[in-house]
Amino acid sequence: MKSTGIVRKVDELGRVVLPIELRRALHIEDKDPIEIFLDDEKIVLQKYTSQDSCLVTGEISAENQSFADGKIILSPEGAQKLVEELQERMQIHV
Repeated sequence: MKSTGIVRKVDELGRVVLPIELRRALHIEDKDPIEIFLDDEKIVLQKYTSQDSCLVTGEISAENQSFADGKIILSPEGAQKLVEELQERMQIHV
């Protein structure tokens, strides 16, 4: 585990402020859900992503499809964006 050297106090309501540097590095925006885990004596915070959310757009929809044995979830829009980007890159490298 990498130390950041950042120390924060817990306020009277049990809140801790995540420094902007960490939020920027992890692409955490205002109101983004954060998942909380316990690992022995450690508290682990992780940006929450739904298992059904599109890998490209983050959209959760009944139209989302699973690829690569469930490792990749794509919405129709996300799939289209991915196909277009792959086509562009394939043309550049051919």
